[in-house]
Parts: sequence; structure tokens; C-alpha cells
Amino acid sequence: MSAFLTRLQVELVSDATNGGRGTWRLRAPLVYRSDVAQRTFTVPPGFETDFASVPRTPVVFLLTADSAHEASALHDWLYTEHPVSRDIADAVLREASLVTGVPAWRALLMWAGVRAFGWSHWDSGRAIA
Repeated sequence: MSAFLTRLQVELVSDATNGGRGTWRLRAPLVYRSDVAQRTFTVPPGFETDFASVPRTPVVFLLTADSAHEASALHDWLYTEHPVSRDIADAVLREASLVTGVPAWRALLMWAGVRAFGWSHWDSGRAIA
């Protein structure tokens, strides 16, 4: 069964980066067991994330932002390290969001957003969640 095996522990690096989203650094490993990917991922301490890279337009931000921090940090790492294909990384984002209690409609919107717009970040090696 899919689950986060550790809790997200982060520290703020800068609140003036990433268009106001800030940059956060993992203080401890974030471990996630995925049924979708059929493997366990470990995001190492020291990895930096901005969580969900959601545009700041009011409607989009209200619908999808400031949720799924664990799933977003994991997704950023998957996009940075490429241990799985992009479609699996995006499916893991949705799965992990649901695991943490994000409503299904919001997890679907986040998944659709990364499927539609994440390709440029995947190809460039820049993280997006």
C-alpha cells in the first residue's frame, strides 16, 4: 500500500525566491513507497524544493496551491533525478497527494497541470510539482 514512511522535515532557505514561493531544504530523508511505480523512493536530506510550482493567478492558486507539500517535494526530486519516466513521476504526484488526504479533485487538477505544462521542466532538468 502506498505511503509516506517518514514525515516531511524542512527548513526555509529563502522566502524571496521562486516567485515568492520560497525555497525549502529537506532536513531529513523523505521516504515514500509507491504502488504506481512499484518501488520506494528516498528524497535525501539537503534536497531543495519550492513545493508546488503553481502560477500566482488567483483562481489557479486558490484551487491547487499550498497543498500536498510531501507529494510536491517528492515530485520535484523525481523531476530532478529522473529515476522513473515522466508519466510515472506525474502519476506518483497524484498518488502521493491522495495518500496525504488531498481531495481527489485537487489531486487530479495538480496531475493535469504537470501533464500539460511539466514537459519543459522535465527536459530542462528544473523541478516543478
